[in-house]
Amino acid sequence: MRRFSLWLRGRPLVADSALAMALLLLEVLGVANSDHKLAYLGIGVLLPGPVAFRRLYPRAMAAAMLALSITSTVVGYLAEDKADHIALFGLGIMLYTLVAYVGRREGLWFAAGLAVDSSFSFLLLHKPAGSDAIFTAMFFLLCWTLAEFIGARHAYDTEVAARLAVADYDRERRAHDAVSFERTRIARELHDVVAHAVSVIIVQADGARYALRRDPDAAEQALTTIASTGREALRELRRTVALLRIEPALEQVPQHGTAGIAKLVEMMRGTGLAVELELTGELDTISPEVSLGVHRIVQESLTNTLRHAGPHPKAWVRVLRRETDVLIEVTDSGGIPVQDPNGNAIKGGGMGLAGMRERIAVLGGTLETGRAPDGAWRVCATIPLDISDET
Repeated sequence: MRRFSLWLRGRPLVADSALAMALLLLEVLGVANSDHKLAYLGIGVLLPGPVAFRRLYPRAMAAAMLALSITSTVVGYLAEDKADHIALFGLGIMLYTLVAYVGRREGLWFAAGLAVDSSFSFLLLHKPAGSDAIFTAMFFLLCWTLAEFIGARHAYDTEVAARLAVADYDRERRAHDAVSFERTRIARELHDVVAHAVSVIIVQADGARYALRRDPDAAEQALTTIASTGREALRELRRTVALLRIEPALEQVPQHGTAGIAKLVEMMRGTGLAVELELTGELDTISPEVSLGVHRIVQESLTNTLRHAGPHPKAWVRVLRRETDVLIEVTDSGGIPVQDPNGNAIKGGGMGLAGMRERIAVLGGTLETGRAPDGAWRVCATIPLDISDET
């Protein structure tokens, strides 16, 4: 039954046509009460027509119904036939339709037209009068009251539908933003892994090429570093790609901490970069996001040092956990950047600093980079601690 009701709600012409047919049937049955059956039937056939299209063209059908009512009064007066047309109940239906589906202003205009029509009918046919007039007034008042209730219900349903539409849009937008954020995060991770590994491999390959004939041992060490760096990068790439396939549990998220930073520094030392490391505070108990951020800042800074701080670079790394944040300072020795076989400085075309700034912005921290008066390059970053994620 509910399904049929919903089906009818989407097809107003069907229900209204059924109502018009019911009025037409009553008109046919009322022909027996008329002294001029042909005139009565002619008007009776036309009166239910506007009811069938009342919700499709409410204003036009209301005007047509009012015109037919006045016409029936004139025809009844000329034919001296005072038989009532039952289909004139359609006037109340039209009043209800205007108030419920169009507005009160149109309903008031139609009510004024009904008043004129009733006055005209009373003058010509002396009806409605007495109890009939009271019944007619009560009928129209009931139609208006019912229309107010249904109109309020329609307005409520429309507002709820609008809010649901807005909620659906917001949910889709948040989902789209979440996907975009995740894509950016994964792109950042891939950039950090690949840029670091490729930079180390390029520097070591150039060094191996220079030392291949003069110092075979140094060349062998450089090739060993290239191989280990490539394997480490491959493992990192596999781990990052795995994040696209499954949603890892919290305990599966890599915890870099002090061990991760120490391993990174040891690997950079193997490339020929002299690094002094100072770790202060409980760095193993910070949240995974902050720990990964610290690791990537140190990694990118040391990679830039290896590429741009000259043939014998040196770097100082200081990571300090403070009360509300983590301080990361990386300073290098500066100097002349590593040159290719043609004597040109090897310049980075990547997004190292931009990537660091983006990562720090996501974590809500600050980043300062610049060259000191003595020529050294300094990176200073702070990342606020997420106390709720601390263990």
